[in-house]
Amino acid sequence: MTDTTSGRAPDTFEISAPHRELLDQVLDKWSLEILNELCERPAHFSELRRAIPAVTQKSMTATLRRLERNGIVERVVLSTRPVAVEYRITPLGKTLRPPIDVILSWAAAQMPLIEEARRRFDDEIDGPF
Repeated sequence: MTDTTSGRAPDTFEISAPHRELLDQVLDKWSLEILNELCERPAHFSELRRAIPAVTQKSMTATLRRLERNGIVERVVLSTRPVAVEYRITPLGKTLRPPIDVILSWAAAQMPLIEEARRRFDDEIDGPF
């Protein structure tokens, strides 16, 4: 990304394909919701569905598999009767919390400016009707 307001040389900002794929897989809407739940405590699939009612079963399953594949979440088969499955955040997954918190803090601090920019943009697009 180039800083167009300063006289400094631009810093190189490049996201390679593997990084983009990872970010797409762990920072999407449902992943963040699931990680938020699992940061508090391990949960069964049905508990996650109740905590995030807007997600479909298919999306929940796909998201959990992606998170598991990337080492962010682990699926643990419990030796209970009947057999149950529990999802837990991994130590690697816990390392996502600080950078996500920084982004959320930035968003909270900048939201008034962002809302104003959106309003100006929408007003220009919609025109004076």
